[in-house]
Amino acid sequence: MAEKRNIFLVGPMGAGKSTIGRHLAQELHLEFYDSDSEIESRTGADIAWVFDIEGEEGFRAREETVINDLTELQGIVLATGGGSIMSKENRNKLSARGIVVYLETSIDKQYARTQRDKRRPLLQTDDPRKTLEDLTDVRNPLYSEIADLTVKTDEQSARVVANQIIKELGF
Repeated sequence: MAEKRNIFLVGPMGAGKSTIGRHLAQELHLEFYDSDSEIESRTGADIAWVFDIEGEEGFRAREETVINDLTELQGIVLATGGGSIMSKENRNKLSARGIVVYLETSIDKQYARTQRDKRRPLLQTDDPRKTLEDLTDVRNPLYSEIADLTVKTDEQSARVVANQIIKELGF
């Protein structure tokens, strides 16, 4: 049997990576992983705590390890953290080990989907919308750089987006 292909979802926070990833995995009968959930399970603490104690640098080091480990698996759908693509090592591993799907969303949608979420350390600022805009400027080119497929998620349900991805990838 041919080895199963991996699908790696990248994009900003609030794009729907985890929700869409679960639908994709279910439809394709693949294992689903979320890199943030994996970090929480390995550390026994939530992401906000890791940020508080170890800072963003400590969190990103953990994230690199988790992404390396998960991308070595076969037949998975992986929802990555929004900032995971800041690491060249992560971008290289994602590109080399699977199909990268960039879930693109507007700042308005990101803001609406994340404004009440206290589990997003980078948004615990006086102006979370400005933070989202700044992150978008830096990260969107990196998402595009490694994407095999880009899908807009603003006006569609997670199930519709998952089915669109399956169709476009020919699974």
